Amino acid sequence: MRESQRYITFLIITLLCGFSAYGQDEDENQPYWIFFHDKEVTDQTSFNPAEHEFPHLSQRALDRRALRGTVTGPAYQDLPVPALYIDEILGPDVKVRTVSRWLNAVSVQASQDFIDDLDGNMLVKKTKRIHKVTKKTIKRNTRDEEVYLTDADYGSSYDQNEQINVVAAHELGLTGTDIWLLMLDTGFYTDHLVFQEERIVAEYDFVQGDSITSNQEGDVAGQHDHGTATASAAGGFVDGELRGTAYECKFLLAKTEILDEEIEAEEDLFVAALEWGEALGADIASSSLGYLEWYTYEDDLDGETAITTRGVDYATSLGIVCVTSAGNEGNTNWFHIIAPADADSVISVGAVDAFNVAASFSSHGPTADGRIKPEVLARGVGTFLAGTDSTREYISGSGTSFAAPLIAGACAVLLEAHPNWSPMMVREALMMTADGNTSPDNTRGFGLVDVMAALDYDFGNVFGDVNNDDDLNVSDAVLLLEWVLSDTELSEMEFEVADINNDLQVDILDIVVLVEWILTL
Repeated sequence: MRESQRYITFLIITLLCGFSAYGQDEDENQPYWIFFHDKEVTDQTSFNPAEHEFPHLSQRALDRRALRGTVTGPAYQDLPVPALYIDEILGPDVKVRTVSRWLNAVSVQASQDFIDDLDGNMLVKKTKRIHKVTKKTIKRNTRDEEVYLTDADYGSSYDQNEQINVVAAHELGLTGTDIWLLMLDTGFYTDHLVFQEERIVAEYDFVQGDSITSNQEGDVAGQHDHGTATASAAGGFVDGELRGTAYECKFLLAKTEILDEEIEAEEDLFVAALEWGEALGADIASSSLGYLEWYTYEDDLDGETAITTRGVDYATSLGIVCVTSAGNEGNTNWFHIIAPADADSVISVGAVDAFNVAASFSSHGPTADGRIKPEVLARGVGTFLAGTDSTREYISGSGTSFAAPLIAGACAVLLEAHPNWSPMMVREALMMTADGNTSPDNTRGFGLVDVMAALDYDFGNVFGDVNNDDDLNVSDAVLLLEWVLSDTELSEMEFEVADINNDLQVDILDIVVLVEWILTL
């Protein structure tokens, strides 16, 4: 991942102008971003967190930032968008859709004339048309008992779990307990038995603006089908029928897609859901969405441009492991990955079948700037999932949409075992232990993951990391001081890590060098 300043940059740089919407009347009100220059009371350079309150941030979110983030506390991006600014620029026929703290922007439903009139407004930095996403229809089959390996506990979900070696982790008691998984999707049939009420921490419908993510009045038929399927792969549980890869995780369910003939999602709802889940304390975000039709591969799939890509990167800097589907464009003219899979911090997931053969539809890398994609692979052909025709219906489905949540659940297992691992450490552990890690390519990435191998991944001894939390900080200096003052007998490994100046002694000079290192980080 690039320098942490990149995450700050993303919040003050707006998108390049996009294409106009397909087949829409420009005289009608359309969705737009309106970005502001500052936040009324401060700007980025003069921001002092001690001068502000952040009631929307939960203690869990702050703890996660401190534990795993590169942004470790309240930031300028957490300040609210000034209500005064919003009130001043709004017109009588303008409807507010969402407000983004991270982007210092408001999305509105407005006419082109209204947007044109904002040109020269001293409060407004830039405006940007919001586009919709169209995702290819996912093949959906009825359950076929003969296709899947079965197990008394997993039912027909056994094979997809065993293929990435997560069953062995479950046998060790690693099931995602107390890890909060944010799902961004079309909606969720929470009456299905794969969901247990006590495991749903919160849910929010960003389309209709309420807390109901199951189908309700105003939704089209099938609205919650796709989200139900993805969430079940990640964390569903019905004993003897289906187990997700993290079947005891907690859920934050965000309905962000508008389903109307094809699956469509607004970019602003995606960002709003990320902000919502992060503030509540999500550990992992899983999305199976794709953005490409108003972008060009050569100019935009560079890890810098797409708004969802920037959102994912900033969420990662706050300590959230972000997982997304690579896309289903492998056998189309587009061919490549889709946003936000181009982010350099995300774990983008391609699809394989039961025999570990890459699916023909699975999108390919590289990114426009030459990085290998996808990162890893999981089962995305005939994946066993929850259906929505009844509370006990199960289906099989194909698409990278269903490979990604398997990996999101695997990340929950890794975080349960290694709560101090940062998002980039989780990403590295999965990639460096996958079956193609020695010869990655732009079809299979680093290969099919092996959860047990990732659990045991050795990042190497870091000089000075005496408390073995994979980071250099003041805690290491305190522990090293205790060792020196108490003349603790050290193991061979402890001595190797603690002998900072490599003089074959562990003494006060090592503490001095360690403190100097920490101060330069």
